[in-house]
Order: sequence, then C-alpha cells, then structure tokens
Amino acid sequence: MARLAAIVLAGLAAFAAVPLASAGNTIRVSVAKLAFSPAQINAHIGDTIEWASTDVLVHTATARNRDWDVNIPAKGSGRITLTKAGTFDYYCRFHPNMTGKIIVE
Repeated sequence: MARLAAIVLAGLAAFAAVPLASAGNTIRVSVAKLAFSPAQINAHIGDTIEWASTDVLVHTATARNRDWDVNIPAKGSGRITLTKAGTFDYYCRFHPNMTGKIIVE
C-alpha cells in the first residue's frame, strides 16, 4: 500500500510540474469622450481586448479590414479574443474620427 501511495504522489508531482496553457490576458481600452484610450495597444494571440465605455452614446470597434466588428453599448462594454497576428487599425462606425490600432504578435 505504501508503494502505491508513493507512485501516486510521484505521478501527481510530475503532473504539477507541467506548465498549463495560458488563456491570455485581458487588455482594457477606455471609451470616453469620443475616444479610445490607449489608442494603440500591443497584444498577443489569445489575448482579449475589452472596450469599456463611459459615454452615453453607442460605439463600435470595427476592424478596417472587416475581420471583426464589436458593439459597445452606451456605458457598457464589448470584447474580442485575438486569433491571428498582424496590425489592425479600427474605428467606430458611428463616429469615424474615433480610431485605434492593435498590434498582435
């Protein structure tokens, strides 16, 4: 019985030493006074971008290449998980002067 317990403990210790895959980070972008802040962010595949608005207007974060279009409700938030590398310029469809950039490595 002691030998079985030692084998089980050794197996658990080996499993604990294996690093688990990371789900990615959440990067928050403020949407206030008709602007994205920060306007440029660096991220990695698997990261989530969350736009949190304090404005009383509805906004979007829309990729210029049309890869994604995130709705951001008034005083609400919207998010996307990044799935590919590249540089993505984005804007608000309702307020085209609102622009941002995400660089995904």
